[in-house]
Amino acid sequence: MKAIVQRVSEAQVAIGGEVVGRCGPGLMILVCAVQGDTEANADALAGRISKLRIFRDAEGRMNRSLLDTGGGALVVSQFTLAADTSRGNRPGFSAAAAPDDGERLYERFVAGLRAEGVGVETGRFGADMAVSLVNDGPVTIPIER
Repeated sequence: MKAIVQRVSEAQVAIGGEVVGRCGPGLMILVCAVQGDTEANADALAGRISKLRIFRDAEGRMNRSLLDTGGGALVVSQFTLAADTSRGNRPGFSAAAAPDDGERLYERFVAGLRAEGVGVETGRFGADMAVSLVNDGPVTIPIER
């Protein structure tokens, strides 16, 4: 699985003008299942991200995790993270998991974050969404599991 993790002061996702998910200080997580991913990948990614030390400690160092800060997460499915741009100017997405598998693994990832103790809100799998955020830092980190 692939994810883009952004440390945010706030983030939200809307569908058709209606806000369906939001978080305050915490993480905006764009996540994509690729072909061959399993539940174990989703669980490992959730565990890794919940413990990722990218929040400032008292000395200003990135030394605290989402669990340490009590922040929330907004998780949005993003199949375009599987883009292949190696041939020409039009990206290909054949490496992305099939929609049924992608949705199952997305839901497993969300459940895994919740099981770690993270407060999670989400977008809607497969929907056309408007995502807005205020990146804190900025801190943006790609992760694969």
